[in-house]
Amino acid sequence: MQINLITGISGSGKSVALRAFEDAGYDCVDNLPVSLLENLIDTLEKEKSERIAVAIDARRGQSIADLPTILESLRKHHQVRVVFLNADTNTLIQRFSETRRRHPLSTNAKQSQSATLIEAIDRERNLLEPLRAQAHSIDTSNLPAHALRSWIQDLLKDKPTGLTVVFESFGFKKGVPSEADLVFDVRCLPNPHYDKALRPLTGNDKPVKEFLEKIPEVMSMEADITQFIDKWLPHYIADGRSYLTVAIGCTGGQHRSVYLTNCLFDYFEKKATISSGNTFHLLKRHRELDLGSAKTN
Repeated sequence: MQINLITGISGSGKSVALRAFEDAGYDCVDNLPVSLLENLIDTLEKEKSERIAVAIDARRGQSIADLPTILESLRKHHQVRVVFLNADTNTLIQRFSETRRRHPLSTNAKQSQSATLIEAIDRERNLLEPLRAQAHSIDTSNLPAHALRSWIQDLLKDKPTGLTVVFESFGFKKGVPSEADLVFDVRCLPNPHYDKALRPLTGNDKPVKEFLEKIPEVMSMEADITQFIDKWLPHYIADGRSYLTVAIGCTGGQHRSVYLTNCLFDYFEKKATISSGNTFHLLKRHRELDLGSAKTN
């Protein structure tokens, strides 16, 4: 059975993610008490269910601490994937303000509402940290609902076993992705943005590719990053990790980072295809292009 646990910080989009699983045909359960997870799995297994998604959040309090052990037990007989949704504190405060909902861990403390909310968010982060460490993490701070649904759909195409390597382009203008394990800054490379003909295009377009391919520094950067990942990827696999996010950043996330992310993905996709006993899978994201908000690079 494929078991997907959806968790993360309140206000980060767990409901959107769960609906994406439901639309994909998964049996879905929201806000399940931790103590009932194994019983639920047993029941659904008897009913011949093959794919399920369960949302559990920090309102379950200290019982969350039992989840890593429960998941480890489930992995002995099932394919288990943990999806952790996150967002920066300022974004979460804004979302709670817009919806006028209370944080599930809010108290009736005498502090101002914003102070109480910050305390609740911090407490939630501490409670969920053991889960985040073993999960596929998605930062939704600048991610609209439609983009999150699209990312979940891409994730569902991936096999939930072995190491999943995520290559993600981004723009430093909007911050480094919080889920990134390796970050490569390519802002030092010549910028297609300053060519008026290339400015409205992206690293996915042929003219931008041809422009960058002619620059020795770009080719050297690509070779160096590829060599680094190629060398250390076996060690990440041996470490038993489930996910490795490699983030490539330029100024706006439109040209250079997109081009290099595509190059890296294509290289390792080819390697994964021809490699016998392949133990890693690949995903590709272009954060700013997925947001539809990239303006400059």
